[in-house]
Amino acid sequence: MNRDQSLCQRTDFVPSAQNTLSSLQEKEKMLAAYFDCPGGPENLYVKEVMKPHPGEGEVLLKVSASALNRADLLQRRGRYPPPKGASDILGLEAAGRVAEFGPGCKGRWKIGDAVMALLSGGGQAEYVTVPKGHLMPVPSDMTFIQAAAIPEAWLTAFQLLHFVGKVQKGERVLIHAGASGVGMAAIQLSKLAKAIPIVTAGTQEKLKATANAGAAAGFNYKNEDFSEKVLEFTQGSGVDIILDCVGGSYWEKNLKCLSTDGRWIIYGLLSGGEVHGDLLARLLSKRASIHTSLLRSRDKEYKERLVKAFTEDVLPYFSGGSSPHLQPAVDSIYPLHEIAEAHRSMEENKNIGKIVIEMPASS
Repeated sequence: MNRDQSLCQRTDFVPSAQNTLSSLQEKEKMLAAYFDCPGGPENLYVKEVMKPHPGEGEVLLKVSASALNRADLLQRRGRYPPPKGASDILGLEAAGRVAEFGPGCKGRWKIGDAVMALLSGGGQAEYVTVPKGHLMPVPSDMTFIQAAAIPEAWLTAFQLLHFVGKVQKGERVLIHAGASGVGMAAIQLSKLAKAIPIVTAGTQEKLKATANAGAAAGFNYKNEDFSEKVLEFTQGSGVDIILDCVGGSYWEKNLKCLSTDGRWIIYGLLSGGEVHGDLLARLLSKRASIHTSLLRSRDKEYKERLVKAFTEDVLPYFSGGSSPHLQPAVDSIYPLHEIAEAHRSMEENKNIGKIVIEMPASS
């Protein structure tokens, strides 16, 4: 072999090696919803980041769809940082297929299984890692778009009603923001528990949707006093449980329509947390209790118990032919590259049910 031939062969070989390395590097990357500085929806963009690798007891999920939650908006504004150790990518729920297993991850799942996941972050990306105990099978006859609307909203509602509120048959449950993802889930789960769901919402269109989902009564908080209407509907008895994501501005009306020994469960503060008035005396006079609850910051073991209970007690009712039949409410679908528009839509507070983010089909 002469020197020229040797150089030619090296020239052929080096680009090939570079191409192989480049190809491997590309496989280690993915697209994700991202923001560099806290602020408005305009700060959001799609960024190429490193694909995560599953750790001990974790599964790598190839995401087909995720869904928006109020927590995503708060995190984008810099007001709700992810828990320690969680991904800083937005997204608290996702649906897709099992792509890879981490060390020690044995059990029911196999590569290619259709699953949905409860997350502490990272769902609005092409891949996310999930503790194996935080996965649920996608119900039969359900799309990934529909499945993505279940984990965070439905597990939140299930937790509030059963783990926190200890709801009982025949109890009356007042659900604020009844047309939200959590609200629509709570209506159906209250019915499943043979309780009586009553809702508040801000438009007649939303009240109609909640009635179709099974609400026994609904009141427009913008143009009527919901506490008076609730007392009228319950013939003066009030409600046994209040699921409240609004907070401060509702405290007087909540206490007015809360029954003796009632449970007021606060899981959000859309109107802020300040209270001006004699809350404690009025709470005491009814022997009522206030509970507060967040799901994202719960520990791994708690979430596993929650997912297990939901999978056993509720998930079968999503399958076709079940009675009663549960249905996730999907308001709209946005591709990942329109993540900013999806956030704007939620901030306008017009959605009925969940806003879903669809990943690129070629991923």
